Amino acid sequence: MPAITCARIPGASRLPVPFRLTPLCVALTATMLCSSLALADEVAIELAPLVITGASHHAPLTVITDPKQPRQPMPAADGADYLKTIPGFNAIRNGGANGDPLFRGMFGSRLNILMDGGQMLGACPNRMDTPTSYLSPENFDQLTVIKGPQSVLWGPGGSAATILFERDTAPFNELGGRVDGSILAASNGRFDRRIDATAGGSQGYLRVLANKAQADDYQDGNGDSVPSRWDKWNSDVLLGWTPDDDTLIELSAGRGDGEARYAGRGMDGSQFLRESLGLRFKKDNIGELFSALEGQVYYNYADHVMDNFSLRSPNPLDVMAPMRNPIASNVDRRTLGGRLVGTWDWQAVELKAGVDGQTNEHRKRASSFNMLSRTYTDYDQAAWDKDAVFHNYGLFGELTWKIASRQRWIAGARLDRASVKDYRQTLGSGMTLRANPTADETRSATLPSGFLRYERDLVGMPAIVYAGLGHTQRFPDYWELFSASPGPIGFVQPMESLDPEKTTQLDFGAHYRGAKLDAWASAYVGQVRDYIQFSYGPGMMPGHTRSQASNIDARIMGGELGASYRLSRNWKTDASLAYAWGKNSSDGRPLAQTPPLEARFGLGYEQSDWSAGALWRVVAAQNRVDEGKGNVVGKDFGNSSGFAVFSLNAAYRLTPEVKLSAGVDNLFDKTYSEHLNLAGNAGFGFSMDDPQAFNEPGRTLWTKVDFSF
Repeated sequence: MPAITCARIPGASRLPVPFRLTPLCVALTATMLCSSLALADEVAIELAPLVITGASHHAPLTVITDPKQPRQPMPAADGADYLKTIPGFNAIRNGGANGDPLFRGMFGSRLNILMDGGQMLGACPNRMDTPTSYLSPENFDQLTVIKGPQSVLWGPGGSAATILFERDTAPFNELGGRVDGSILAASNGRFDRRIDATAGGSQGYLRVLANKAQADDYQDGNGDSVPSRWDKWNSDVLLGWTPDDDTLIELSAGRGDGEARYAGRGMDGSQFLRESLGLRFKKDNIGELFSALEGQVYYNYADHVMDNFSLRSPNPLDVMAPMRNPIASNVDRRTLGGRLVGTWDWQAVELKAGVDGQTNEHRKRASSFNMLSRTYTDYDQAAWDKDAVFHNYGLFGELTWKIASRQRWIAGARLDRASVKDYRQTLGSGMTLRANPTADETRSATLPSGFLRYERDLVGMPAIVYAGLGHTQRFPDYWELFSASPGPIGFVQPMESLDPEKTTQLDFGAHYRGAKLDAWASAYVGQVRDYIQFSYGPGMMPGHTRSQASNIDARIMGGELGASYRLSRNWKTDASLAYAWGKNSSDGRPLAQTPPLEARFGLGYEQSDWSAGALWRVVAAQNRVDEGKGNVVGKDFGNSSGFAVFSLNAAYRLTPEVKLSAGVDNLFDKTYSEHLNLAGNAGFGFSMDDPQAFNEPGRTLWTKVDFSF
């Protein structure tokens, strides 16, 4: 075979029995939520854990947690794996990092994910660079999750949840500084370094955040290596001006990059370049009626490169391999947005109202390979090709009415105007290349959303109950409109056929917060009209598949339960249960890509500067599948088995400023795979004819040092 000449091809770089979730497990969780109420007393005991194994509710439908705390299981250096520690969240796994998060089985832009109030949208048509892949959770001060369509303040969509990664820099009363950081080392070459340094005075501050994290391919419970190596870094600078106690003006800038290879994809990510700019202001205590005003503008840019040769070696001799020749693709996305929100206070009523807007542009370019001369031309020799521009403008208001000392009504409404222009002149490639029937066309829609929720504090006990009905309409996103395989001549393309998704959902639950017992339950039932689903079938070439996006109707329901109980001054236990159910009511089939029933049981011990804990994660089998159906990233390709994973941790506070924590995840080296998982790619030796999910990491040892001065 002739030799391959290439302008840029680096060599291969360095870079037991299935467990069933029994009724006993469910009963244990229910017992902790209900029967334990009788055990609570009035003795206040509060000892902050050193290693977090779960997240509790802060308020109805709201989870708030500190992403800087040591956590088990040890999360990857991206947002998706961190979210998995919150009941109800899962991630579609494709390797060691950059999974795609789901909440209650809902995927993609049904999750409204914001970083410091702005959206960071990925560029890959198959979401290799998910929004959460561009952020390091420990570089933020607070993570907030708002469940369901129960807020209108943070932009359109978000029918499943709104997720806020936020920075909140504490002000200085006098000149000074503080430094916070951590170092983590673990199995499989994992090594993280993080620093957060702030200096300032009463008039302002300068804050610098930076981190670098990396890992090699991990080994599963069988000792087999799974392609999963990744390497990332992020840096951000915040400059704040605080002329008085009620005013903040903050300018921020950030940059990051990385690479990752994926056991479940035909290409790897060799570049995840992020550039961010932001300006925000906040003014409190303006007056008795008009009390506060805040606003921001932001710019986020993602420049992503994927190829099949930087982190793996294509095999040109394998004529059946879908990608036997070198190939690379470069995609980017620029997002510009802003919001302005005012707060009005009356005696029993608070109103937040404002406007927001966003525009984003997507472009692409690709390499080429001459089969006759065996010559490769890199993507940077090609011109950029703009394919889509999106706009969204919204008007919103959210009102809280305290009708009595223990009763509240919360209501919100927003109206969005969304549009997209298709700049593609052609569809397909090679012999299938043809004119695009929607070239230069624009489609738009006006989308109303709103909710109404009632909350009541119970008399005689520290508990709250709530129920809320929400409705939201979501415009199809880039992946749904532009990523499906182009159909034959005469086929109606998604740009013409997909309708906005309409979700109506009832959320209800209760939260008890006593001296020893903290217990909560949240449930939902909903109807989704014009739910956007992907269908997969065989493509024209061996090893290729075709995808098609279409609207169906769906029904969803489920919920999450959680409880923590202080057994004594030193012992504490906690448990949670999450369940999601979905049905494709148009076809009478289960809704694809629905996670199985999952429970977590924790036990912790604290004594002076010491702490230790155990986490038992139990996941049921999933037999409610619809093979060949799913989303732009994953599809159901078979039932999955249940499993249980046991982990241990310990921590010691060396000084008031330094603490050491260590742990072992998957103590018994269990061999297992998640239900929401991509099939192993043929480029790494997995079978194309019999799709199999690749396994998760086996026993993993880790240790972490946190310091704060």
